[in-house]
Amino acid sequence: MKVLYVCTELFPFLKTGGLADVSAGLAPALQAVGCEVRLLLPAFPAIANQALSAQPIAPLPEGQMPWGPAPALPPASLTLITLPDFELPVYLLQAPALYERPGNPYLGPDGKDWSDNAIRFAALGWAGATLGQGLDPDWLPDVIHCHDWHSGLTPAYVRAFAAAKRATPATVFTIHNLAYQGLFPAAEFARLGLPNAWFDVNGLEFFGRVSFMKAALRYADRIATVSPTYAREIMAPAQGHGLDGLLRQRANALSGVLNGVDDQVWNPANDALLPARFDADKLQGKALAKSALQAKFSLEPRPAALVFGAVSRLTEQKGLHLLPQVLADMVQRGGQLALLGQGDAALERAFVDAATRYPGQVGVRIGYDEVTAHAVIAGADVILVPSEFEPCGLTQLYGLRYGTLPLVRRVGGLADTVVDCTLEDLDEGSATGFVFDELSPAGLLSAVRRAFVLFRRPDEWSAVQRRAMGLRFDWLASARHYLAMYQTLRPGAK
Repeated sequence: MKVLYVCTELFPFLKTGGLADVSAGLAPALQAVGCEVRLLLPAFPAIANQALSAQPIAPLPEGQMPWGPAPALPPASLTLITLPDFELPVYLLQAPALYERPGNPYLGPDGKDWSDNAIRFAALGWAGATLGQGLDPDWLPDVIHCHDWHSGLTPAYVRAFAAAKRATPATVFTIHNLAYQGLFPAAEFARLGLPNAWFDVNGLEFFGRVSFMKAALRYADRIATVSPTYAREIMAPAQGHGLDGLLRQRANALSGVLNGVDDQVWNPANDALLPARFDADKLQGKALAKSALQAKFSLEPRPAALVFGAVSRLTEQKGLHLLPQVLADMVQRGGQLALLGQGDAALERAFVDAATRYPGQVGVRIGYDEVTAHAVIAGADVILVPSEFEPCGLTQLYGLRYGTLPLVRRVGGLADTVVDCTLEDLDEGSATGFVFDELSPAGLLSAVRRAFVLFRRPDEWSAVQRRAMGLRFDWLASARHYLAMYQTLRPGAK
C-alpha cells in the first residue's frame, strides 16, 4: 500500500514541537509494517539545505479545474529528495516566494503569523492532492495521510477531484491539536481554488472565516487523533473549540491512536547526549544525569533534592501558569526546578523572576535545544506536564522511559499513559506517576506533595521508577492501527 505522508516538520531537520518527532517516528514505522511511504513537506530552508540528492518531478497544476480555477499560487514545483540518515523518499514543495524565509516556518521575525500563511499551506494541500492525481507519473499513492491544519486542505482538494468524477486516493487526517485550526479571513477563500459553494457552514466556513482544520474534518475519509481520551474529549464543547458538533457527526470516522516514542532517540541505554547511559537495572547513570542537570541549571548540588523538570512551550494550555504559584512550597520542601521553554512573554518573565528569587533552587533557560531537553528529561526526578488539555503529549512518555516520573493532569493522552501513585495502584503495582484533576494551584500542589511523600520512601520510588521504565509506547503499535485504518478504505473493503 502506497502512503503519502503530508506534514510540515521532520526531526532532526526541522522541529518546533512534537509534530516533528511524530513524523520521524511514525512514517518509518508505517514503512516497517508494510506500507510504501513517501513524505511531502514544504521546502523550508532547514530541510532543503540538507538534501543529498534532488530529482525534479513536475510543476504544480495551474489554470482551470473541472470546478473552477486552481489555487492562485506563485511558481511552485515538486522535487524528490533524499535526506541524511533518513531512509524514506521526501517530496519537497519548491516555492521560493512562499518558503525561503528565515527562522520559524509559521511565524515572522515579529512573532506573528506570516500574513500569507493561507496560500503557503494551501499550496501544500494542493501538492498533496495533485500527487494523488498522478503528478509524479512514477508513483501514485493509495492513501494520503495528512497531519494537522497545515495540510488540512488536502482532503478538500481530493474531494473536489472526486466530485469531478476523477479517481482519487483515500484520505486520513490526524488532529494533533484541535486548538490550532488554521483560521483565515473569508476573503482568502477566493484564492484557494475550491468550489465556491464550499464556503458554507457545511464546508470550510467557520464563524465567517475559513478554517483549514474544518476542511479536513469535513472532507477526510477517516479522522484520527493522538489518544483515545482526546478523541472523546473533542466531541464535547469544553475541548471541541467550536468543532465538536462536526466531530460528533463524524464520530463513526473518528479514532484515537496513541503516539509512540522513537527508541533510537529517546532511550537512556543508548542516549549519546547524556553523561552516562542507564537502564532500569543500572540506575547509577541517572544519578550522574541528575548531578549534571543541577550543574547545567546552576542548582545546588544536592543529591537528596527532589528535582522537578519542565520542557515545554510556556502557555496556559500547558498549565504552566500554575507553576509559579506553587514554587514557594516546592522550594520550602527541599525541591528544585529545572525549566526549559519559551512562549508567553509574561510566563517567561515569571520564571526568570523565580530563578532570581530562588537562586540555586530554580534554574530557567528560555528557548529550546535538543541537548538541554535530553538533560532535563534524564536528570530530573519528576517531569511536569500539568496541561489544561493535552491531545497526547510526548514529554510524559519520554519521562516514563527515563525513569523521570510524570506529574500530569488527568486529560487527553496524559490520562491514557500515566497511572497515579494512589495506595491502591502502588499496592497493585501499576502506579507510574502523579495525576491530579483540578486545574488550579491547589490541584497541582496536591500532586507535588504526593511526589515528596513517595520520594521519602526510596524503595517504593525505585519500584515505580522501574515500572515506568519498563513500559513501551511503540511507534510500530501506532503504525499497525493506522495500517488497519487504511485497509478499511480500500475499494471493496467492508
